[in-house]
Amino acid sequence: MLKSVPVAAKKPKLAFFSFTCCEGCQLMVLNCEEEFPGIIELVDIVNFREAMSLRSDDYDIAFVEGSISKKEEIKKLRAIRKNAKIVVALGACSSTGGLNCLKNRFPMEEVKKAVYGKDARHKPMDTIPARPIDSIVRVDHYIHGCPVTKEEFLSTLKAFLLGKTPDVPNHPVCVDCKMAGNICVFEKGLSCVGPVTRAGCKAVCVTYGCICWGCRGPVDDPNMNAHGETLERYGLTADGILKSFDLYGGYRIYKTGRPAGHDGPPAVLDGRKRHA
Repeated sequence: MLKSVPVAAKKPKLAFFSFTCCEGCQLMVLNCEEEFPGIIELVDIVNFREAMSLRSDDYDIAFVEGSISKKEEIKKLRAIRKNAKIVVALGACSSTGGLNCLKNRFPMEEVKKAVYGKDARHKPMDTIPARPIDSIVRVDHYIHGCPVTKEEFLSTLKAFLLGKTPDVPNHPVCVDCKMAGNICVFEKGLSCVGPVTRAGCKAVCVTYGCICWGCRGPVDDPNMNAHGETLERYGLTADGILKSFDLYGGYRIYKTGRPAGHDGPPAVLDGRKRHA
């Protein structure tokens, strides 16, 4: 896929970093076994803890996975932003805060007490409410998903190497569902947030018998009227469905007390408005 890209006189240097996450998105990158021979002809990978021991602070493009949940991570992230020409949020945790934001529901002192008992006050813990990386620094591009797809990673990398702006899917998961030939989960007596969730995943969760949980975040300008009609037909409400974004929209709820979609595209999900 990347062999058609002209090799620059100086290879761009790529670095991969992880913060609070399962590192599943980096595993998806490593799943590009067939494409890696072409990739390493075009770029130098200088930081990738999951794949090699080499470390370097000299890089052009930084792919950052994971949300920020410790004070020490803020300093590290800012150093990455300072070194990199391009910062890419890799996956749901770095893009929207991801599942890690579920911890924001609970006061940390109560959590520490439940885990450590009476000794909680003697257990120092560097913890802050989990948040996406663009709440700290400017992000140049987002690869959404939990985990990301290898196809989207490869297309993003190819666009950067060609000097183009990568495409970001901006249609709802319902479109992917129809293309996959899926029966709408509403017809099965279930509900999902696919009508207002950004597509690009090929509706893999629905295809394999689950529902859409909204891991790719809300689509820009979702058609709430059309979705409202669908919900009404099945005896559901928009408020009830939007609460399903609690799973992957925890940072939004933590900051505003409202799930995504109540007031259009939420500003808290817009990296241009969020970073410090």
